[in-house]
Amino acid sequence: MLEVDIRHAQGDFRLEASFSAGEGLTALVGPSGSGKTTLANIAAGLIWPEVGRVSFNGETWFDSERKIFLPAERRRIGYVFQEGRLFPHMTVKQNLHYARHFRPVRTDEAADARLVDLLGIGHLLDRRPAGLSGGEKSRVAIGRALFSAPSLLIMDEPLSALDSARKAEILPHLEYIRDETRIPILYVSHAMEEVARLANRVVSVAGGRIVAQGEPGAVLGGARPMPDDMEPATFLSATITHHLDDEGLTVAECRAGRIYLKRGLAEPGDRVRVFIAAQDIILGIGEPGNLSALNRLEGLVLALQERAGSVWVTVDCSGEVVLAQVTRHSAARMGLTAGQPVSLLFKSVSIDTQGLFRRYEARP
Repeated sequence: MLEVDIRHAQGDFRLEASFSAGEGLTALVGPSGSGKTTLANIAAGLIWPEVGRVSFNGETWFDSERKIFLPAERRRIGYVFQEGRLFPHMTVKQNLHYARHFRPVRTDEAADARLVDLLGIGHLLDRRPAGLSGGEKSRVAIGRALFSAPSLLIMDEPLSALDSARKAEILPHLEYIRDETRIPILYVSHAMEEVARLANRVVSVAGGRIVAQGEPGAVLGGARPMPDDMEPATFLSATITHHLDDEGLTVAECRAGRIYLKRGLAEPGDRVRVFIAAQDIILGIGEPGNLSALNRLEGLVLALQERAGSVWVTVDCSGEVVLAQVTRHSAARMGLTAGQPVSLLFKSVSIDTQGLFRRYEARP
């Protein structure tokens, strides 16, 4: 368990934060300049904070009162930077093996071979970084961090420079690392879908302060203000009940009601996290006509908020908070007000298999 409780100033910017990150992936989210990367660097020992305490699994890494500061090289942290930072004069194999120098245990060749296979970089071992694609560089950077056998993995927006196809290529590898290695991960991101897919805990940062922390749905759901640079969306926790194989659909039940999804790998009984972009939801008043959208949830408008030329509509669907995004014109034409009954309509195809994620739960 990583525990951070610090106060720090950089010029006019003041950071005051207290949070914890245990097993699984903890996402640090927030607008640019909110202090996310500074917090990650403090945890890594790259920044010496003014006041406070940082500890990991009972070991004190920093304590201002006791004048303790454990340097970065002794914290057993694997750090994946936004740019990858591979050594350009080394091959992929040499980059990976360089990390072995920081291991506290003897090299396990079989385990390293499995990791290379997992990341799909075996065919790249003799290449240098200049000959790699963006996605390949990211996978090698992740591999190098893991080759050091870290106790904690810190990742600072490792996918931000990649397009959607390259992200889709890497995300399954990150899921495996989260689920199988059991190495705690502190993950800095402002991409909602990455957080939806990977995080089992979210720490939201704004203006140098922690504004919320907990389950992704609770922290980033419609009931809470979201960081300005994250797209509005909803997380629904659901259980797969059955498949409609002839129709290519999967049926799930959640607190808000029944949801029809595209047929995927999830099986009956699986608990999943469903990601629905707010812009994919159509709001309706009264009985809708004969529409192609299979999914229809009913709820009451909780709040309306104007942001960036749109209106974010927060709806209570039987205790599940769902966020929809409409134009100001539509909101005015519909006469939307708090307390008003509405229908929420969205297509099954809006929830691609990339938006349906197996729920990760840390060991008790």
